[in-house]
Amino acid sequence: MQPSANTPATRRATRLSFFVAGFVMSCWAPLVPYAKANTGASEAELGLLLLCLGVGSLIAMPLTGWISTRAGARPMILLGGIGLVLILPALAVVTDPLFLGAALLVCGGALGTIDVAMNVHAVEVERASPRPLMSGFHAMFSVGGVVGAGGMTFLLSLGLAPGHSALWCSGLALVALILATPGLLPAPAGEPAAFALPRGLVLILAGLAAVTFLVEGAILDWGALLIIDRSLATAELGGLGYMLFSVAMVLGRFSGDRVVAALGARRVLVWGGALAIAGLAVVLVLPVAPLAMAGFVLIGLGASNLVPVLFSLAGRQTAMPAGLAIAAVTTTGYAGILAGPAAIGALSQATSLSVAFWLLAGLVALVPLSARTITHQA
Repeated sequence: MQPSANTPATRRATRLSFFVAGFVMSCWAPLVPYAKANTGASEAELGLLLLCLGVGSLIAMPLTGWISTRAGARPMILLGGIGLVLILPALAVVTDPLFLGAALLVCGGALGTIDVAMNVHAVEVERASPRPLMSGFHAMFSVGGVVGAGGMTFLLSLGLAPGHSALWCSGLALVALILATPGLLPAPAGEPAAFALPRGLVLILAGLAAVTFLVEGAILDWGALLIIDRSLATAELGGLGYMLFSVAMVLGRFSGDRVVAALGARRVLVWGGALAIAGLAVVLVLPVAPLAMAGFVLIGLGASNLVPVLFSLAGRQTAMPAGLAIAAVTTTGYAGILAGPAAIGALSQATSLSVAFWLLAGLVALVPLSARTITHQA
């Protein structure tokens, strides 16, 4: 008999899965300069190599959604997690550009696998719970990101070699996976779902996820330049906007489950989207640095619970199996992170960075405008 999904063990296992994904992904960021030096790659060559990470994820995500509907999320979480544990040390020591590209492809595939599978598992656990849980799960991904980047930076600052630092971080991720394993749910009983292309409500949810992920990618890649372009801060303080945005995202997600329970999914989408738009307007309009910086906090708070709610809706809809729907939402959202910042760059070249961000605010408006429709259909 399949154990209940509404237990402390299953919730803990889901949180640990999210933590592992965020932790290992962020461990890679401090290793990028070492990988560049080890391989002798130029900036342009490194940019092409980093694309392998995204390509691997985009390949793995739809496959993981289909397999998760047939075999359950548990084996795919473990496959993706173990893949990340094994490949991280290789990223730190590989010296050939082709091998680095291959390792990044594998890393992207492992990340895409655990990303989709953990969200499929999270939907099943939340569905069995009397209260919302998705925002708290996604908060653990953010916590993993902070711990991973900070931990790897700390180990490197102690003088440890990149390979040794990566081994320590892989060991921690492996311990978290081992602790999570007993609480991961086996495959649900029933007829396995056949592969199906996204359709209906799932297409709308996927598009909204792409817009929401695009906001995060835009703040990450272009936020500092926007601050400098508007003479709000010097180059040395350009990263302050993303830092404030990230802290607000974590705080918003830790309180998000209570907010969703109190307000409901539709109001969270409406007010969250409106708050993110207001934050973008503050950053783009106010000339006083402290007030403009507060706009990044508003963007983070507003956007923090949009993706968790969209994932919950994807898991509840009946147009297609939950695993395939979540894979579609995840893949499209990730594509938004990859392609969106490049599109902003092109728009900035043709117009200005401020105009590009105003257009981004217009895209975010699609979230509150469609909130009634998507929550009614899900």
